Amino acid sequence: DKFGVSWQVVPEQLPRLLLDPDRAKAGRVMSAMMQMSKIDIARIEEAARG
Repeated sequence: DKFGVSWQVVPEQLPRLLLDPDRAKAGRVMSAMMQMSKIDIARIEEAARG
């Protein structure tokens, strides 16, 4: 922004999916997210479903 601050908006679903007790599901979510430059919640939810 004009003040030199970098903002990151975190979708409300993301922490819930990353902290899911199903570690395989959380791993798929993390893997999908790490490939993104901009968070795409539809792709993240798709990864969570397997």
